[in-house]
Amino acid sequence: MAKLQKSIDKRNALVKATIELVNNNGFHATPMSKIAKMAKVSPATIYLYFQNKQDLVNQTYIEVKAKYTDYAFETYDENTSVELGFEVIWKRIADFKLKDPENSMFLAQCDNTPMIDEPSRQEGIKHLQPLLDLWNRGKSEGIIKPMSDYILYAYAINPLSFLVISQKRGVFTLDKTHIEEAYQSAWNSIKVCK
Repeated sequence: MAKLQKSIDKRNALVKATIELVNNNGFHATPMSKIAKMAKVSPATIYLYFQNKQDLVNQTYIEVKAKYTDYAFETYDENTSVELGFEVIWKRIADFKLKDPENSMFLAQCDNTPMIDEPSRQEGIKHLQPLLDLWNRGKSEGIIKPMSDYILYAYAINPLSFLVISQKRGVFTLDKTHIEEAYQSAWNSIKVCK
């Protein structure tokens, strides 16, 4: 049992080191040797858990995406109205990004790099299914604009990454008023104007 826990701890240390190094240095300036050193394991140990750097980054991305979406949908009830459902999900996403900026920054980097392979991206999108289902219901009810889910995500969710990164850099502080303003802007960007 202790051996299994030690193995889990090593793998978790590798994932944590990957996130930190990618956030600070980018994907290409994060060699396996640095990841191993930061995780306090030998470079050969990485290959017990991951096939290569691509596999390490892809698996880390999927794990972080799962953590993010589990948090985002934890209090969401699919039987609520489209508007209330979106508000609950959006505010949980904002809360996650503010409470866990390291994982949020890592996901933002993954969204903007070719480093994540397409199968891993598709796996990450599956984790967003409750939001996509909500948007589809909203489109069919004439509440959400009939646009691509990618465009909806770009206008309604991605701006949060910019705001969180701005806060991390110390140039902007997201207080309750800003969160509410950002939510209203997100909702207004995707709802059908009547």
